[in-house]
Amino acid sequence: MGKISQFFIFFLFPFFAFAQQVEVNAYFMQDSAKLGERVGYVLKVKHPEATQIIFPDSTYDYSPLVLLEKKTFISSTSEGITQDSTIYYLSNFSLEPSVYLTLPVYELIRYDSVTYFPNEAELKLKLTLDSIPEQPVFQENNVYQPLEKSLNWIMVAILMGGVIVLLGVLYLLFAKRINKIWRERIEKRRWNQFEKKWKIKTAQLEESPAIEIADEVIGLWKGYMESITGLPIKEWTSSEISEKLEDKKVFESLRSIDMIIYAGKSTENDQSRDYLLQVAKEKYQENLTQIKHERAVS
Repeated sequence: MGKISQFFIFFLFPFFAFAQQVEVNAYFMQDSAKLGERVGYVLKVKHPEATQIIFPDSTYDYSPLVLLEKKTFISSTSEGITQDSTIYYLSNFSLEPSVYLTLPVYELIRYDSVTYFPNEAELKLKLTLDSIPEQPVFQENNVYQPLEKSLNWIMVAILMGGVIVLLGVLYLLFAKRINKIWRERIEKRRWNQFEKKWKIKTAQLEESPAIEIADEVIGLWKGYMESITGLPIKEWTSSEISEKLEDKKVFESLRSIDMIIYAGKSTENDQSRDYLLQVAKEKYQENLTQIKHERAVS
C-alpha cells in the first residue's frame, strides 16, 4: 500500500506543483457605483508560458451584474511567466447595498481543464440621495402655472368637415362662373402673347423678307387661329382657310406672304399683315364676347 501511495505522489506531484504556479487576481476599478453606472472589473492571471488560459466570455452568467463590454490586452511574458489581463465593463441594477463578483479563469489540460477563482470583489451601491426626510418640505409658490390643454380632435374633425362641405357648396354654386372668368383671363393672356410675337416677326419680315421669317409669320398666325377657333387651320392650305372662314381677302393676304416662301418674291405685304392681324383680333373679340355672355346668363 505504501508503494502505491508513493507511486501516485510521485506522478501527481508535478501536476499539483504546476497548477500552483497559476495566480489569479481580480478587483473593481472603483469601490462604489450608482445604479446602472458603467464599472470596470479587472481580471489578471500569471501562469507559465506553456499553459493555455481562457477567460469567461459573453455567455457567462454575470448576475446580478450585466455585461456591457469585454476588453482584452496582449499577453506579456518575462522569464517564462506570462501575464494576461482582461477588463469587463459591467452595470449594477441590484438594489442590494453591496454586490460581489468573482470570475473564473480556465486552464486547459489535454483532456480536461482546471478552474481558478480569485477572491470576491465588492461593489457598493452609491445612492443619489443620502436620506429621505421624514416630513417632506414643500416650497410655496403662488405663481399661476398654465396647464397644457389637450387637442379636442372631435371638434377639429367637425370643423374640418364643415370647411369641406362649405367649399363643396361654393364650388357647386360658383364653379361655372369661376371657370368662365379663368377662360377669359387665359384668352386675354394668349392674345397679348400672340400680338407681341406678331409685331416682332412682321417687323423682322419687313426689314429682311427672308423665306424662314415668312414661314414663321404664317405658322404663328395659323397656330393662334387654330387655338382660338378649334379648327385644324395648320393642316389647311391658304385656299381652304379662306373657304372655311368665308373670307377671300384672307386667301389674298396669305398668298402675298406665301410668295416669299415659295417664289422668293418680296411684295408689298404691309396691308396683308395688318389684315391677318385684324382677322385674328376679330376672332379673339368674338370668343371673349361669347365667354362674357355665358357668364352673365349663368
